Amino acid sequence: MTSLPRPQGYAPFFWLLLGLFCLRVLAHLLIVFLDGVAWLPSEEEWLSGALGYQYLLVSQIVIVLVFGKVCVDFTRGQGYFVTPHRFLASWLPATGLVYLCVMVVRYIIRMSLYPPERWTGGSIPIFFHCVLAFFILIVALYQIRAVRALPLLRGGWRRWVVRGSVGVLVAAGVLAWLVNSLAPWFMGYYMGLGPPQFSVRTERGVGFTTSTGIELVANVYHPRRAGLTPTILVRVPYTKTFTNAYITDLVSRMWAERGYTVVFQGTRGRGDSGGVYDPLRPERQDGLETLNWLSEQPWFDGRLGMWGGSYFGYTQWVLANEVDPGPSALGIQIASTDFYSMFYPGGAFSLESALHWALTSRPREDVTYTREEMERGVNGFPLIKADDRALHDIPYFNDWVSHPERDYYWQQIDGEDRIATLQAPIHLMSGWFDPFLPTQLEDFIRIQQEAPSHLANETRLVIGPWAHARTVELPGGVIGENYRTSSISPSVAWFDRHLKGLATEQTAPVRIYVMGDNIWRDEHEWPLARTQYSSYYLDSGGRANTGHGDGKLFLTVPKASNIADTFVYNPLDPVPSRGGAMLGPRAGVQRQNDVEGRDDVLVYTSPVLKEDVEVTGLVELVLHISTTAPSTDFTGKLVDVHPDGSAYYVSEGALRLKPGDLNPDGPTEISIDLWPTSMVFREGHRIRLEVSSSSYPRFDRNPNTGRDIATETAPIAATQTVSHGTDYLSRLVLPVIPR
Repeated sequence: MTSLPRPQGYAPFFWLLLGLFCLRVLAHLLIVFLDGVAWLPSEEEWLSGALGYQYLLVSQIVIVLVFGKVCVDFTRGQGYFVTPHRFLASWLPATGLVYLCVMVVRYIIRMSLYPPERWTGGSIPIFFHCVLAFFILIVALYQIRAVRALPLLRGGWRRWVVRGSVGVLVAAGVLAWLVNSLAPWFMGYYMGLGPPQFSVRTERGVGFTTSTGIELVANVYHPRRAGLTPTILVRVPYTKTFTNAYITDLVSRMWAERGYTVVFQGTRGRGDSGGVYDPLRPERQDGLETLNWLSEQPWFDGRLGMWGGSYFGYTQWVLANEVDPGPSALGIQIASTDFYSMFYPGGAFSLESALHWALTSRPREDVTYTREEMERGVNGFPLIKADDRALHDIPYFNDWVSHPERDYYWQQIDGEDRIATLQAPIHLMSGWFDPFLPTQLEDFIRIQQEAPSHLANETRLVIGPWAHARTVELPGGVIGENYRTSSISPSVAWFDRHLKGLATEQTAPVRIYVMGDNIWRDEHEWPLARTQYSSYYLDSGGRANTGHGDGKLFLTVPKASNIADTFVYNPLDPVPSRGGAMLGPRAGVQRQNDVEGRDDVLVYTSPVLKEDVEVTGLVELVLHISTTAPSTDFTGKLVDVHPDGSAYYVSEGALRLKPGDLNPDGPTEISIDLWPTSMVFREGHRIRLEVSSSSYPRFDRNPNTGRDIATETAPIAATQTVSHGTDYLSRLVLPVIPR
């Protein structure tokens, strides 16, 4: 045993380090409470962004109190920290060394990745973290010497267990910190965005109170040492789960590292924002007040971009015609100006999409539902009780069901009129299996026709092999491209061009993914100017029911004058959906062979193709129909039949016929939009059409009674007739692209 080290010899070092740290705390206090001190660095230089100042100050006070106790103990030569502790001697050295190494790595990262930081930028927090690390290391040195002077005691293995456990925990923490620090860099590198330019300071919980008393709260990400920068605003309708918070933080830091101030704001009733979540309706007013708040911020220079998909694509559309302040560039994905047509395509209600949305976005929650809850919801009558059957009453689901016409409810939500007064170019993105696709394409067409020419010329359209924010697996296990990556990767170049005025590479006006060929292709317009519309006429001997029937598709007009195929549509036994363009996990491409085995599905198939046929554009189905019901639906589905007989979904549509729509004196001609697509039917394949009166629950069931569908509880069966031949040219009209 050796004598204990003299603690008073350590005291001057502790007092010096504590004094330095107290100066740091005092200087920061002066800056905050005096709103800046001319001879001190700005507040930004004192913050790392990990904690808001209110939390940082509390932690600093705790550190001063603890380290003050250390200084007093060593000055007096007695007290807790002077007494030898095997535990302290075990874990303090590792903690101090790791702490110091982390700060060194942090400094190297900042100086290497962010050019404006070289060679002293952002060093104040790092310097004082090093002060704390040295404080810990000196305490550790004393404890090691003091413990060595103690008599040898049993239980040495326990010390090694403690040391090992602490070491593992510290190493895991350091690794997690390092990965989190470099995550935006890796993300940018993976997406080909080039290296970061700036380190980032984060303000959390920044907000204001609206004129209606609602507090809207955001996180603001500032690029350090960048001066005034353009701002990217994203208004998100999600709750603050760990996953949502991390992803938004990651994307925000990636943008901020490239010279953008990023504002991620929770919409009303979501995130940290107050109020009650009421989908869509308050977003214009809340958005306008957010723009006014932005205009008052000292870091806002008037250049504003907005970005996001679905709901936060909608939060862009409601502000698209605003100016001073207003957006200068928009990135709108899987959303449109026309929500009514998403909910009621062809007049039929998008039941699964609506119920999926309602069940996963209840107030203050983002939750997943079970398959049983969804099945329980969609099965049964009346329609308006689907939410109650699934879980409980959801008011806005009832609103959607109760407004089947484009009335005032939808007029206050939708904003088609904003296109003519558009103030910013838009980067539009959608997927072939997204429920917003037709209306988003209509938005693009209207922009080209009605918006100012300089905005129309700069607007871009991308359509990929995706469902709603989901990557779709195509036949053969083909994964075209990850949606999440594709939705973010163009954003930096887009904002660089339209917010910073940089000469980025100009992309084609239209870029589409051609399924079947499974390639991306640039185009100049939509619809494609070289489209040749080809009619495939329905033909049969009167028994086109099921895939084993005699239904045919021919490019020539049938010779028979009047042939009819019939089936019975029973709302209590509807044709089930298999894939499709809808919200939720069941969207995309699925086999249709089981559906084609039903007697209430008419199936018409072309001969085997002798060459590839590309179909790109809006598919139309013209039918001559009759029904025994006063009100009913007809559906159509385009299918790709492979050489082995496997039949895969391509696109579909529905049309709701109301009382008064039907010709009482004979067949009624109807036209059904079967959804836009880009599909190459390969040589050796066949083109197939399915006709029925339901695709459930992609669309709700028409009860056939002519009464209010939302509240109907007594559906009836109907006999449906499809006429074709020379007198009734029922046909599938395909937008064929010459090869």
